[in-house]
Amino acid sequence: MNRSFFQRQDLFSVQDDSHRVPHLKSSDCTKDVLSDRKMTDANGYSMKETTAMGEGNHSEMNTKKSAPWATIIGGTVLAIAAGVIGFQVFRAEPAAAPTDQAGKVSLSNTSTSPALARVNGQLIQYDAVARECFDRLGKSVLENLINRTIIHQEVERRGLTVTEAEIDAEVQKIAKRFNLPVDTWYQMLQTERDLTPVQYRRDVIWPMIALRKLAGDEVQVTDSDLHRAFQRDYGPRVRCRMIMMENVRRANEVWEKATRTPEDFDKLAREFSVEANSRALGGAIPPISRYSSADNQSLEDAAFRLQPGEISGLIQVGNRYVILKCEGRTEQVVTDIKDVENDLRAQLQEEKTQERVAVVFDDLKKQTRVDNYLTNTSTGGSNTAQNTSYTNQIQQTGSTLPGADAQAVQPASGTTLTK
Repeated sequence: MNRSFFQRQDLFSVQDDSHRVPHLKSSDCTKDVLSDRKMTDANGYSMKETTAMGEGNHSEMNTKKSAPWATIIGGTVLAIAAGVIGFQVFRAEPAAAPTDQAGKVSLSNTSTSPALARVNGQLIQYDAVARECFDRLGKSVLENLINRTIIHQEVERRGLTVTEAEIDAEVQKIAKRFNLPVDTWYQMLQTERDLTPVQYRRDVIWPMIALRKLAGDEVQVTDSDLHRAFQRDYGPRVRCRMIMMENVRRANEVWEKATRTPEDFDKLAREFSVEANSRALGGAIPPISRYSSADNQSLEDAAFRLQPGEISGLIQVGNRYVILKCEGRTEQVVTDIKDVENDLRAQLQEEKTQERVAVVFDDLKKQTRVDNYLTNTSTGGSNTAQNTSYTNQIQQTGSTLPGADAQAVQPASGTTLTK
């Protein structure tokens, strides 16, 4: 999985980017299904999350996975919750840009559309609400519909189905990871993310299972994979403080100050580091592990060469420059890989499956001709899609809840179910 130390905020997808299932969003697969700084389990579903991991028993805290040191996302240090099953089907929408019409509502007593409210005798019509919703969410909702259509068309082409029993089993498995009954899990989703059970099953679980089926079962976990994952998740880690700079000349000046007075490293971090979260903590970041990502290797190598109290040279990571001060190492609690081999193997199988899923989804998008008339853009292959009604013609086997209205569970709107 890609746990790049520097990940752009607009990736993710969940993240990130990367350790990922494609979140049905155009350019990436890195964000997670319930993210918003929520604690994730091994496969990317979350409750509450802390933004930095303590320096204590990291092996026990991280028995499932993840590089527990910081990833920089758009200049913000977050603990890596390297969950992978989650993908962003929904997106939270930014506030609409202010205009001269801000605050005004289109009201009418003559429209033939249904009235949704009455204010001092004046009706607010369905059409007015629909226009507001379209202005705020139209592009994102349409893009989510497009991506779900891409998945459905390929599932149908291959003659695959996702049954209601499979959806039930997946929801139960996810709820069990948090020791929650399914009903409580649904309630949490609705409370935390305003996501109904029907939406969750239709817009998150169905695409997730469908993409897994499209990806197939081709992944293999090698002994080398197991060794690297064991070191990543259970091995010793280097406790460091960090100063991050964007200008190499300025970085050299700060490095000279740090090497002259190592005891002032935290003060220098607060004064000069461009990374806001760690700067506020005097440069403190979660401990650095091995094998968090191939992109992080130079940083990891530098950290593991340091002795307590020692300051690194300048480490270039992406287009930034990092200075580390070593404050010691964590102890390795789990020393025998056999104690966790089964869990690691299952975890790696899932990670590799999600990487495969991401590739499959990216390939599907490249192969599928999409003409988006709202944004006036065209992407993908040259074959023009059939001109059919998405809402009424796409069928998702097992996408309904018992007693749910059939029309209500057709693939429609999107919001953000992050991880």
